[in-house]
Amino acid sequence: MRALSLTGIEVALGERTVLRGVDLELGTGELVGLVGRNGAGKTTLLRVATRVLAPRAGEVLLRGRPLAEHSRRELAREIAVVAQDTTLPFAFTVAELVLMGRAPHLGWLGFERAHDHALAEAALERLGLLHLAERSVLEISGGERQLVLIARALAQEAPVLLLDEPTAHLDLHHRLQVLGLLRELAREGRTVLVISHDLTLVARFCDRLALLSEGQLEVGSPAELLQPERLRAGFGLDAEILHTAAGEPVVVPHLSR
Repeated sequence: MRALSLTGIEVALGERTVLRGVDLELGTGELVGLVGRNGAGKTTLLRVATRVLAPRAGEVLLRGRPLAEHSRRELAREIAVVAQDTTLPFAFTVAELVLMGRAPHLGWLGFERAHDHALAEAALERLGLLHLAERSVLEISGGERQLVLIARALAQEAPVLLLDEPTAHLDLHHRLQVLGLLRELAREGRTVLVISHDLTLVARFCDRLALLSEGQLEVGSPAELLQPERLRAGFGLDAEILHTAAGEPVVVPHLSR
């Protein structure tokens, strides 16, 4: 059984049809990269997958059950989301914000147990953030804040993890750290979908890529999708595809003249 399945998804925003009959199946233990140019509908697809946005047509199944049959609390236990450009208006400490990831698992009184604190601390440690635990999230850098949001999703312990450009504010070292962590999580049995504009890095870490273009989705291995003709159609980009000694594709865009 697929962890998350989207079938025949159609979405219109105003008069513009953004998604046209999109099909995507995500398996347990799989890391999939969702790529495409700005405005292609990648974030829209994530909103459909989390019931934030209702599609005009199509169906989303979570572990074989329609998404509509899951309560909000059940969804929060099953799907963790790292959204793009999350606003943090209050001066929570880093530790407090990560502990919020445990909210779907708390009792009705909302009291955290020692187990919840331990999971939050483990998430901080895994992201290398323990030294920031007592700092305000308003006093750390944008990149550090992004890592904190990923740690919060990790503490949530949801089997499905959806991330919208989680490496956008990170330096190269931390991009590698995050994508390496996502691959580890997939190998541990979670289902991970990550939106990214860094084609070379997602090709290195992801099992499959899903290229969204003109409202339609094409899914395949990184080697299958990172071809000059597909990049030209999907991104309006002329590029050369080189390969590392391990056979991993490297996208080298041609400079505009």
